[in-house]
Amino acid sequence: MPELWLPGAEIHDLGDHAPTDQQYPPKAIAHITWDRNATAAAPQDWCSYEDLVGYFTGSGAGDAPHLVWDPFSGRTAQLFPADSRSKSLLSPSQSPTRTNRAGRVVIQIEAVFFPYCRYQGAVYPRLVDTPCAGWDRIHAWISSWGVPDIWPMGRPTDFSGHRDERTWEALGGWYAHAHVPYNDHTDPGSWPDLTAGPGSPGIPPQQQPVPPVTTARYQVSINGLPYGYGAQGYQVTVVGRALVAHGFGDHYRSGPGPNWTDADTENYADYQGSLGYAGQAADGVPGESSLRRLLGYLPGQRTVSVSHVVAAAETDPGAAQGHLTYGSEVAIVEQALADEGLLDQRWVDGSFGTRTVSAYAAWQRRCGYQAGAADGIPGQASLQQLGAAQGFAVTD
Repeated sequence: MPELWLPGAEIHDLGDHAPTDQQYPPKAIAHITWDRNATAAAPQDWCSYEDLVGYFTGSGAGDAPHLVWDPFSGRTAQLFPADSRSKSLLSPSQSPTRTNRAGRVVIQIEAVFFPYCRYQGAVYPRLVDTPCAGWDRIHAWISSWGVPDIWPMGRPTDFSGHRDERTWEALGGWYAHAHVPYNDHTDPGSWPDLTAGPGSPGIPPQQQPVPPVTTARYQVSINGLPYGYGAQGYQVTVVGRALVAHGFGDHYRSGPGPNWTDADTENYADYQGSLGYAGQAADGVPGESSLRRLLGYLPGQRTVSVSHVVAAAETDPGAAQGHLTYGSEVAIVEQALADEGLLDQRWVDGSFGTRTVSAYAAWQRRCGYQAGAADGIPGQASLQQLGAAQGFAVTD
């Protein structure tokens, strides 16, 4: 499964996720925010990216898209995951389709732009006259969701509407807001090329500046924990060790450890490539889907419930191999046991199986418990001792 969140995007998850209608083909919808009415004779100052993100995460949340894109800097905010509907289209009751949901995905992008906006002293009549910074990354991510590089109603070149319900229902691809049935907007007026990269149409790709190849150095937050260059914590060690276990540790010269370095990024990029990701989708910064595939669960804040791990210790050994009862919490305990030298790293998998039971029994004996009191089933006191030694909190 492709990444739910655009790699490198600033995540402002609005919640309120809702499924799309899977019987329709995948689509992407192109919008501009059109905040002001300017003309060639009377241009107006561009509205800032920060203002538009603030609007869509505040009073405008009811009209929010998936992505808010600044075509001048490339900054992009994401408000909904790719597999959820967003809310930027009208969807009246008389429409045969729920327009915001009419596809396996319906990814909507609002470019922060209006015609004849003035930015740093220059006036831009069309979106394609801007640098379209970051467009390649957005396009690659949307393509990874199966949206074909076609405009079923024609590529937008002006502010006129062309709408056809049958085309909308039958064909996947890119649609201008001006193409969506039962909507009355006529934007975006232009849109960057789906094949030639950023910039105005007609500019050959070879004339576009080629950015230097660099290692990605940004962070994302997944399940409340940071990943990417400079991130710190137990989850970084868990990812590094899993990469090594899966054969993706060639870039390490030491470690892995709790500090995310370029080596972690490069190894993770190799892993993403093995899953079929390419380009910006394989830049070495985790997404939720690839991380779950690597680990089998998503690490969380380091809090462990005694009742949860007891349930896992009593359930997992008799279940199918690899069964996860409370995988994220069990993995914290397992990693602590591994760091205490009591469990082989390859068994840190979130399943409280027989090897984990044996390792926990060894921990109990180390704590002074004997005979039946060292049975491998966690108790409050022994778990608190392990948490104190390895840095996690214990709750009932």
